[in-house]
Amino acid sequence: MKPDSYDIKSKIGVIFQEVAVFEELTVYENIDYFCGLYIKDKNKRKQYIEEAIELVGLEEFKKFHPKQLSGGLLRRLNIACGIAHKPEIIFLDEPTVAVDPQSRNNILDGIKKLRDNGATIVYTTHYMEEVEIICDRVIILDKGKILATGTTDELKELAKIEEKVTVEVNSLDKKYIEQISKLENVDEVTYNGNILLVTYKKGKNNLVELIDYMKEENIKYNKIYSERPTLNDVFLELTGKGLRD
Repeated sequence: MKPDSYDIKSKIGVIFQEVAVFEELTVYENIDYFCGLYIKDKNKRKQYIEEAIELVGLEEFKKFHPKQLSGGLLRRLNIACGIAHKPEIIFLDEPTVAVDPQSRNNILDGIKKLRDNGATIVYTTHYMEEVEIICDRVIILDKGKILATGTTDELKELAKIEEKVTVEVNSLDKKYIEQISKLENVDEVTYNGNILLVTYKKGKNNLVELIDYMKEENIKYNKIYSERPTLNDVFLELTGKGLRD
């Protein structure tokens, strides 16, 4: 792409992981500057700026300078600067890193609105729960190589486990853990603190059978629940569980 390819650039929005705004400008002025790179009509630009501010929830902070904003608000401003000109394709690089839960929810809601309004979103993140919320199709990358691609449901089919059952139980004797590991369809059993995690390779009545076993052995537990494999399970299975630099 050439430096003067403004027709193409006007259709692209890029939000980097590192916040890139002007400290000497206010929230409104920052958004106005970046939007003004592509939108010359003042009336249209003003409308676009207000819509971007509303999208990221910065209505009360228009006159604030970046140094007056929290980390979460700064990231919202960063996003507003990248999308105010209404690009057709938007690249977001880990936009929710190190933000508070309220800002994270606000950012995710804004991204979903952009997607639902027709923008193509290319979203990079290590948070698999965000992927499930936002993405229609997913690519799992490791060390620059594509390990898997597909919808969230298609990727979950790659998991070698069928079900995970979590039990909150106090002081579970080692003999019970060994016996549970020998039950039908059980793949792995771990017990950390007071949390028993049982993963199954296959089967449809695993939860019922585990409850029956615990009742027979008179094992008291506080809560128990079952869940299907998550994208996080798939990611760890494909990339390994070892610590990374």
